[in-house]
Amino acid sequence: MRVAVTGSGGRLGRAMVAALEEAPFTGPMGPIAWSRPSLDLDTITEASVTSLIARDRPEVVVHAAAWTDVDGCARDPDLALRRNGEAAGVVARACATAGVELVLVSTNEVFDGTRTDGAGYRPDDPVNPPNAYGASKLRGEQLARAAFEPGASATRGDARLAIVRTSWLYGPPGNDFPAKIAAAALRAKAAGEPLRAVADETGCPTYTPDLAEAIAELLGADALAAPGQPIGVHHLVNGGRATRASWAREILRVTRIDVPVVDVPGSTWERASTPPAWAVLEPTPLPSGEPMRDWREAFADAAPALIRGLPRA
Repeated sequence: MRVAVTGSGGRLGRAMVAALEEAPFTGPMGPIAWSRPSLDLDTITEASVTSLIARDRPEVVVHAAAWTDVDGCARDPDLALRRNGEAAGVVARACATAGVELVLVSTNEVFDGTRTDGAGYRPDDPVNPPNAYGASKLRGEQLARAAFEPGASATRGDARLAIVRTSWLYGPPGNDFPAKIAAAALRAKAAGEPLRAVADETGCPTYTPDLAEAIAELLGADALAAPGQPIGVHHLVNGGRATRASWAREILRVTRIDVPVVDVPGSTWERASTPPAWAVLEPTPLPSGEPMRDWREAFADAAPALIRGLPRA
């Protein structure tokens, strides 16, 4: 199977390329990495994607490229819509027309996060983005669906679309939530102050290598959508859930940074974006029947790199 990955230089894109390099179904040629400038969200056109498809002949495209700066999206929602919405539609239409299958990576932030029943959001729950980032990703989902609906493209054959929603991604190359918390904790310790951490946002911390492996499992099992269906929606997250504050405490425990943590509301800091308070997704089953591992177990694998990056005393 020939698989192309957009945004191959980004956090998820790197993990996706690495997972596909180890996957037996990609063969000796491995995955196809599409990064800037060959695929730039600011200059993308249907013709440019069609040209890439004709050149590299992928059977599947994993669209991992996105603008994930949620505060940046809030400050410039039109740019967010172009990068995360319209660009996803461009990729989807080019793939559908060429008969190429597509995996579109989306987010928990298509849901408003206001539910209080303790259940995770399921794929068929009503969407209602609370911010510009979520709205831009939902627009990408909608345009991709439109491209792959039966009859949308006369030449698409039986190609399928998989929408993969995830949440609270972290992983190499760093500059993620664990790295920022560790740095903030060291500053707080030096100042003789506690670390203030948000206690009223709950989600599913998800390690990018684990997400990439789960997407690879869908590809290897030919399980992008249910049999006979053109579109499938998957919620892929590490198991369990955490508040930002409980995740911060785990980060400090593992890194052995000794500083007290004080729970505070998210409103403590002014932000351009409004994150959902309940960012929990109900995981959908993987073909193997095995769920993605608990987030604490995944973070234990991520911790050594985080610790190596800390300044030495």
